Amino acid sequence: MNAQPKIAFSCSPTSKPVGAEARADLLKDPGFGRVFTDHMVTIRWAQDRGWHDARVCAREPIALDPAAAVLHYGQEIFEGLKAYTRSDGSIALFRPEQNARRFQASAARLAMPALPEALFLQAVDELVKIDAAWIPGDEGSLYLRPFMFATEAFLGVRPSHEYLFVLIASSVGSYFKGGAKAVTVWLSDRYTRAAEGGTGAVKCGGNYAASLLAQAEAIEHGCDQVVFLDAAQHRWVEELGGMNIFFVFDDGSMTTPPLSGTILPGITRDSIITLARGEGRAVREERYSIEQWRTDALSGRLREAFACGTAAVVSAIGQIKSASGDIVIGDGAGGPITSALKQRLVGIQRGDVEDSEGWVRRIA
Repeated sequence: MNAQPKIAFSCSPTSKPVGAEARADLLKDPGFGRVFTDHMVTIRWAQDRGWHDARVCAREPIALDPAAAVLHYGQEIFEGLKAYTRSDGSIALFRPEQNARRFQASAARLAMPALPEALFLQAVDELVKIDAAWIPGDEGSLYLRPFMFATEAFLGVRPSHEYLFVLIASSVGSYFKGGAKAVTVWLSDRYTRAAEGGTGAVKCGGNYAASLLAQAEAIEHGCDQVVFLDAAQHRWVEELGGMNIFFVFDDGSMTTPPLSGTILPGITRDSIITLARGEGRAVREERYSIEQWRTDALSGRLREAFACGTAAVVSAIGQIKSASGDIVIGDGAGGPITSALKQRLVGIQRGDVEDSEGWVRRIA
Protein backbone atom coordinates (compact mmCIF):
# COMPACT_ATOMS: atom_id res chain seq x y z
CA MET A 1 0.00 0.00 0.00
CA ASN A 2 2.95 2.39 0.62
CA ALA A 3 3.86 2.10 -3.09
CA GLN A 4 0.59 3.73 -4.14
CA PRO A 5 1.16 6.67 -6.55
CA LYS A 6 0.89 10.24 -5.29
CA ILE A 7 -2.72 11.36 -4.97
CA ALA A 8 -3.96 14.72 -6.25
CA PHE A 9 -5.86 16.74 -3.66
CA SER A 10 -8.99 18.61 -4.64
CA CYS A 11 -9.32 21.94 -2.83
CA SER A 12 -12.60 23.62 -1.95
CA PRO A 13 -11.89 26.55 0.38
CA THR A 14 -14.60 27.43 2.87
CA SER A 15 -17.16 29.99 1.76
CA LYS A 16 -17.46 31.25 5.33
CA PRO A 17 -13.96 31.82 6.70
CA VAL A 18 -13.55 33.41 10.11
CA GLY A 19 -12.81 37.11 9.61
CA ALA A 20 -9.34 38.49 10.31
CA GLU A 21 -10.52 40.55 13.28
CA ALA A 22 -12.42 37.67 14.87
CA ARG A 23 -9.49 35.33 14.26
CA ALA A 24 -7.04 37.75 15.87
CA ASP A 25 -9.29 37.94 18.92
CA LEU A 26 -9.38 34.13 19.18
CA LEU A 27 -5.60 33.92 18.92
CA LYS A 28 -4.98 36.28 21.85
CA ASP A 29 -5.52 33.44 24.30
CA PRO A 30 -6.30 30.21 22.42
CA GLY A 31 -5.62 27.83 25.30
CA PHE A 32 -5.27 24.27 24.09
CA GLY A 33 -7.64 22.40 21.81
CA ARG A 34 -10.48 24.94 21.86
CA VAL A 35 -9.82 27.09 18.77
CA PHE A 36 -10.04 25.36 15.38
CA THR A 37 -9.08 26.54 11.91
CA ASP A 38 -11.29 26.97 8.85
CA HIS A 39 -10.35 23.80 6.96
CA MET A 40 -9.64 20.09 7.20
CA VAL A 41 -8.26 17.30 5.01
CA THR A 42 -10.06 14.03 4.30
CA ILE A 43 -8.86 10.92 2.44
CA ARG A 44 -10.85 7.72 2.03
CA TRP A 45 -9.70 4.11 1.86
CA ALA A 46 -11.63 1.12 0.55
CA GLN A 47 -10.50 -2.47 0.25
CA ASP A 48 -11.05 -2.49 -3.51
CA ARG A 49 -9.70 1.03 -4.24
CA GLY A 50 -6.99 1.82 -1.73
CA TRP A 51 -6.50 5.48 -0.83
CA HIS A 52 -8.63 7.89 -2.87
CA ASP A 53 -10.77 11.05 -2.80
CA ALA A 54 -8.22 13.31 -1.10
CA ARG A 55 -9.76 16.67 -0.25
CA VAL A 56 -9.00 19.98 1.40
CA CYS A 57 -12.34 21.42 2.40
CA ALA A 58 -14.20 23.47 4.98
CA ARG A 59 -14.06 22.07 8.49
CA GLU A 60 -17.49 20.56 8.99
CA PRO A 61 -19.33 17.71 10.75
CA ILE A 62 -18.68 14.19 9.52
CA ALA A 63 -21.67 12.13 8.35
CA LEU A 64 -21.47 8.67 9.87
CA ASP A 65 -23.74 5.65 9.64
CA PRO A 66 -24.88 4.50 13.11
CA ALA A 67 -23.55 1.04 12.26
CA ALA A 68 -20.07 2.39 11.43
CA ALA A 69 -17.51 -0.05 12.78
CA VAL A 70 -15.64 2.56 14.82
CA LEU A 71 -18.71 3.13 16.99
CA HIS A 72 -18.93 -0.55 17.94
CA TYR A 73 -15.43 -1.99 17.77
CA GLY A 74 -13.20 1.03 18.32
CA GLN A 75 -10.92 0.92 15.28
CA GLU A 76 -9.48 4.42 15.62
CA ILE A 77 -5.97 5.92 15.78
CA PHE A 78 -4.56 9.43 15.87
CA GLU A 79 -1.39 11.51 15.97
CA GLY A 80 -0.33 14.93 17.21
CA LEU A 81 2.27 17.31 15.78
CA LYS A 82 2.78 21.06 15.49
CA ALA A 83 3.54 23.70 12.88
CA TYR A 84 5.64 26.63 14.11
CA THR A 85 6.37 30.11 12.88
CA ARG A 86 10.15 30.39 13.07
CA SER A 87 12.22 33.42 13.93
CA ASP A 88 12.83 34.13 10.22
CA GLY A 89 9.10 34.15 9.50
CA SER A 90 9.02 30.74 7.80
CA ILE A 91 6.72 27.92 8.87
CA ALA A 92 8.14 24.54 9.79
CA LEU A 93 7.29 21.13 11.24
CA PHE A 94 9.34 19.13 13.72
CA ARG A 95 10.17 15.55 12.68
CA PRO A 96 6.79 14.96 10.97
CA GLU A 97 8.07 11.84 9.23
CA GLN A 98 8.31 10.22 12.66
CA ASN A 99 4.62 10.95 13.25
CA ALA A 100 3.83 9.41 9.85
CA ARG A 101 5.74 6.24 10.76
CA ARG A 102 4.16 5.98 14.20
CA PHE A 103 0.75 6.44 12.56
CA GLN A 104 1.57 3.44 10.37
CA ALA A 105 2.64 1.40 13.41
CA SER A 106 -0.60 2.27 15.19
CA ALA A 107 -2.59 1.27 12.10
CA ALA A 108 -0.81 -2.08 11.89
CA ARG A 109 -1.58 -2.89 15.54
CA LEU A 110 -5.29 -2.14 15.04
CA ALA A 111 -5.52 -4.03 11.71
CA MET A 112 -6.00 -0.84 9.71
CA PRO A 113 -4.47 0.16 6.36
CA ALA A 114 -1.15 2.01 6.37
CA LEU A 115 -1.30 5.58 5.12
CA PRO A 116 1.84 6.14 3.01
CA GLU A 117 4.35 8.47 4.63
CA ALA A 118 4.42 10.78 1.61
CA LEU A 119 0.63 11.07 1.65
CA PHE A 120 0.63 11.84 5.39
CA LEU A 121 3.18 14.63 4.86
CA GLN A 122 1.33 15.93 1.80
CA ALA A 123 -1.89 16.20 3.81
CA VAL A 124 -0.10 18.13 6.55
CA ASP A 125 1.47 20.51 4.03
CA GLU A 126 -1.87 21.18 2.35
CA LEU A 127 -3.66 22.07 5.59
CA VAL A 128 -0.85 24.18 7.04
CA LYS A 129 -0.56 26.21 3.84
CA ILE A 130 -4.28 27.00 3.60
CA ASP A 131 -4.64 27.79 7.34
CA ALA A 132 -1.25 29.42 8.00
CA ALA A 133 -2.94 32.60 9.26
CA TRP A 134 -4.18 30.60 12.26
CA ILE A 135 -0.71 30.10 13.73
CA PRO A 136 -0.58 32.26 16.90
CA GLY A 137 2.30 34.60 17.60
CA ASP A 138 4.81 34.45 20.46
CA GLU A 139 5.02 30.89 21.85
CA GLY A 140 1.86 29.64 20.15
CA SER A 141 1.71 27.01 17.41
CA LEU A 142 -0.69 25.17 15.16
CA TYR A 143 -1.48 21.77 16.66
CA LEU A 144 -2.24 19.23 13.95
CA ARG A 145 -4.47 16.26 14.71
CA PRO A 146 -4.45 13.48 12.05
CA PHE A 147 -6.81 10.62 12.83
CA MET A 148 -8.31 7.62 11.08
CA PHE A 149 -11.31 5.46 11.86
CA ALA A 150 -13.38 2.58 10.48
CA THR A 151 -16.46 3.71 8.54
CA GLU A 152 -17.91 0.51 7.08
CA ALA A 153 -21.50 -0.04 8.22
CA PHE A 154 -21.62 -3.57 9.63
CA LEU A 155 -21.89 -5.46 12.89
CA GLY A 156 -19.27 -8.16 13.18
CA VAL A 157 -15.87 -8.57 14.82
CA ARG A 158 -13.44 -8.19 11.93
CA PRO A 159 -11.39 -5.34 10.44
CA SER A 160 -13.43 -2.81 8.53
CA HIS A 161 -13.21 -2.66 4.74
CA GLU A 162 -13.54 1.14 4.67
CA TYR A 163 -11.74 3.95 6.54
CA LEU A 164 -11.64 7.72 6.67
CA PHE A 165 -8.46 9.68 7.36
CA VAL A 166 -9.05 13.22 8.64
CA LEU A 167 -6.67 16.03 9.53
CA ILE A 168 -7.79 19.05 11.54
CA ALA A 169 -5.82 21.89 13.12
CA SER A 170 -6.11 23.86 16.34
CA SER A 171 -4.42 27.12 17.30
CA VAL A 172 -2.80 26.52 20.69
CA GLY A 173 -0.92 28.21 23.49
CA SER A 174 0.30 26.58 26.69
CA TYR A 175 -0.89 23.02 27.40
CA PHE A 176 -1.08 23.45 31.16
CA LYS A 177 -3.01 26.28 32.77
CA GLY A 178 -0.68 28.74 34.42
CA GLY A 179 2.09 28.31 31.85
CA ALA A 180 5.55 26.93 32.62
CA LYS A 181 5.28 26.23 36.35
CA ALA A 182 6.24 22.80 37.66
CA VAL A 183 3.27 20.44 37.61
CA THR A 184 1.99 18.18 40.37
CA VAL A 185 1.12 14.59 39.49
CA TRP A 186 -1.05 11.97 41.17
CA LEU A 187 0.21 8.40 41.54
CA SER A 188 -2.52 6.02 40.41
CA ASP A 189 -2.50 2.87 42.55
CA ARG A 190 -5.92 1.68 41.37
CA TYR A 191 -5.75 1.94 37.58
CA THR A 192 -3.22 0.94 34.93
CA ARG A 193 -2.76 2.49 31.53
CA ALA A 194 -1.61 -0.54 29.52
CA ALA A 195 -0.54 -4.17 29.85
CA GLU A 196 2.03 -6.24 27.98
CA GLY A 197 0.65 -7.40 24.65
CA GLY A 198 -1.93 -4.62 24.58
CA THR A 199 -2.02 -1.30 22.75
CA GLY A 200 0.08 0.84 25.11
CA ALA A 201 2.70 1.52 22.43
CA VAL A 202 0.23 2.96 19.90
CA LYS A 203 -1.91 6.09 19.78
CA CYS A 204 -5.47 4.89 19.86
CA GLY A 205 -8.42 6.51 21.59
CA GLY A 206 -9.05 3.52 23.84
CA ASN A 207 -5.77 4.08 25.68
CA TYR A 208 -6.78 7.60 26.56
CA ALA A 209 -10.37 6.73 27.39
CA ALA A 210 -9.08 4.20 29.92
CA SER A 211 -6.94 6.91 31.55
CA LEU A 212 -9.74 9.43 32.07
CA LEU A 213 -11.00 8.05 35.37
CA ALA A 214 -7.50 8.13 36.81
CA GLN A 215 -7.05 11.67 35.47
CA ALA A 216 -10.30 12.71 37.15
CA GLU A 217 -8.97 11.24 40.39
CA ALA A 218 -5.79 13.29 39.95
CA ILE A 219 -7.79 16.49 39.53
CA GLU A 220 -9.82 15.67 42.66
CA HIS A 221 -6.51 15.63 44.55
CA GLY A 222 -5.43 18.98 43.12
CA CYS A 223 -3.00 17.51 40.59
CA ASP A 224 -2.34 18.40 36.96
CA GLN A 225 -1.69 14.89 35.66
CA VAL A 226 -1.64 11.22 36.64
CA VAL A 227 1.37 8.88 36.55
CA PHE A 228 0.82 5.18 35.93
CA LEU A 229 2.69 2.12 37.18
CA ASP A 230 3.06 -1.19 35.35
CA ALA A 231 0.09 -3.55 35.21
CA ALA A 232 1.89 -6.67 36.46
CA GLN A 233 3.61 -5.56 39.66
CA HIS A 234 2.22 -2.05 40.18
CA ARG A 235 5.75 -1.00 40.98
CA TRP A 236 7.54 0.30 37.90
CA VAL A 237 6.92 3.86 36.67
CA GLU A 238 5.64 3.87 33.09
CA GLU A 239 4.33 7.23 31.86
CA LEU A 240 1.88 10.00 32.54
CA GLY A 241 -1.60 10.06 31.07
CA GLY A 242 -0.31 11.49 27.82
CA MET A 243 3.44 12.07 28.25
CA ASN A 244 6.71 10.24 28.74
CA ILE A 245 8.76 10.85 31.89
CA PHE A 246 12.44 11.48 32.71
CA PHE A 247 14.41 11.55 35.97
CA VAL A 248 17.54 13.68 36.46
CA PHE A 249 20.10 12.76 39.13
CA ASP A 250 22.76 14.60 41.12
CA ASP A 251 25.55 13.44 38.77
CA GLY A 252 23.72 14.91 35.76
CA SER A 253 22.67 11.52 34.40
CA MET A 254 19.11 10.74 33.35
CA THR A 255 16.78 7.76 33.38
CA THR A 256 13.59 7.14 31.41
CA PRO A 257 11.43 3.98 31.36
CA PRO A 258 12.26 1.64 28.47
CA LEU A 259 10.02 1.07 25.48
CA SER A 260 8.74 -2.33 26.50
CA GLY A 261 5.53 -2.33 24.44
CA THR A 262 3.39 -0.65 27.10
CA ILE A 263 4.83 2.84 26.67
CA LEU A 264 4.27 5.18 23.73
CA PRO A 265 7.51 5.78 21.77
CA GLY A 266 7.34 9.55 22.03
CA ILE A 267 9.01 11.68 19.37
CA THR A 268 9.80 14.33 21.98
CA ARG A 269 11.18 11.56 24.21
CA ASP A 270 13.52 10.40 21.46
CA SER A 271 14.60 13.98 20.76
CA ILE A 272 15.39 14.62 24.44
CA ILE A 273 17.50 11.45 24.61
CA THR A 274 19.44 12.50 21.50
CA LEU A 275 20.05 16.04 22.77
CA ALA A 276 21.08 14.92 26.25
CA ARG A 277 23.49 12.29 24.95
CA GLY A 278 24.88 14.83 22.52
CA GLU A 279 25.80 16.96 25.54
CA GLY A 280 27.68 14.03 27.03
CA ARG A 281 25.02 13.05 29.54
CA ALA A 282 24.43 9.43 30.41
CA VAL A 283 20.83 8.55 29.58
CA ARG A 284 19.61 5.17 30.77
CA GLU A 285 16.50 3.54 29.34
CA GLU A 286 15.70 1.28 32.25
CA ARG A 287 12.98 0.53 34.75
CA TYR A 288 12.62 2.88 37.71
CA SER A 289 10.38 1.94 40.62
CA ILE A 290 8.13 4.14 42.69
CA GLU A 291 10.16 3.05 45.73
CA GLN A 292 13.33 4.30 44.05
CA TRP A 293 11.60 7.55 43.18
CA ARG A 294 10.60 8.12 46.80
CA THR A 295 14.02 7.13 48.21
CA ASP A 296 16.02 9.16 45.69
CA ALA A 297 13.86 12.25 46.17
CA LEU A 298 14.25 12.08 49.97
CA SER A 299 18.02 11.57 49.80
CA GLY A 300 18.54 14.33 47.26
CA ARG A 301 19.98 11.97 44.64
CA LEU A 302 16.99 12.75 42.40
CA ARG A 303 17.25 16.44 41.55
CA GLU A 304 14.68 16.86 38.79
CA ALA A 305 11.87 15.04 37.03
CA PHE A 306 9.99 16.11 33.92
CA ALA A 307 7.33 14.97 31.50
CA CYS A 308 7.53 15.48 27.75
CA GLY A 309 5.31 15.22 24.70
CA THR A 310 4.24 17.13 21.61
CA ALA A 311 1.47 19.07 23.33
CA ALA A 312 3.32 20.22 26.45
CA VAL A 313 6.89 19.88 25.04
CA VAL A 314 8.72 19.66 28.40
CA SER A 315 7.07 20.19 31.80
CA ALA A 316 8.94 20.00 35.10
CA ILE A 317 7.38 17.79 37.76
CA GLY A 318 7.62 19.44 41.16
CA GLN A 319 5.64 17.08 43.33
CA ILE A 320 3.93 13.71 43.29
CA LYS A 321 0.94 13.05 45.50
CA SER A 322 -0.26 9.59 46.49
CA ALA A 323 -2.35 7.74 49.05
CA SER A 324 0.88 6.66 50.76
CA GLY A 325 2.42 10.12 51.04
CA ASP A 326 3.70 12.93 48.89
CA ILE A 327 7.09 13.32 47.24
CA VAL A 328 8.73 16.66 46.47
CA ILE A 329 11.43 16.63 43.78
CA GLY A 330 14.28 19.05 44.47
CA ASP A 331 12.82 22.38 45.55
CA GLY A 332 9.51 21.59 43.84
CA ALA A 333 10.04 24.19 41.14
CA GLY A 334 11.87 22.31 38.40
CA GLY A 335 15.57 22.53 37.68
CA PRO A 336 18.30 23.81 35.35
CA ILE A 337 18.74 20.65 33.25
CA THR A 338 15.01 20.41 32.53
CA SER A 339 14.94 24.10 31.62
CA ALA A 340 18.02 23.89 29.40
CA LEU A 341 16.76 20.86 27.47
CA LYS A 342 13.41 22.52 26.89
CA GLN A 343 15.03 25.75 25.71
CA ARG A 344 17.28 23.91 23.30
CA LEU A 345 14.46 21.79 21.89
CA VAL A 346 12.13 24.77 21.45
CA GLY A 347 15.04 26.74 20.01
CA ILE A 348 15.53 24.13 17.31
CA GLN A 349 11.82 24.11 16.53
CA ARG A 350 11.69 27.91 16.33
CA GLY A 351 14.91 28.38 14.38
CA ASP A 352 16.89 30.04 17.19
CA VAL A 353 19.21 27.04 17.72
CA GLU A 354 21.09 25.16 15.00
CA ASP A 355 19.26 22.08 13.75
CA SER A 356 22.29 19.77 13.64
CA GLU A 357 20.09 16.66 13.47
CA GLY A 358 18.07 17.73 10.42
CA TRP A 359 14.81 17.52 12.38
CA VAL A 360 13.05 20.59 11.00
CA ARG A 361 10.97 20.39 7.81
CA ARG A 362 9.99 23.68 6.26
CA ILE A 363 6.64 24.27 4.61
CA ALA A 364 7.14 25.66 1.11
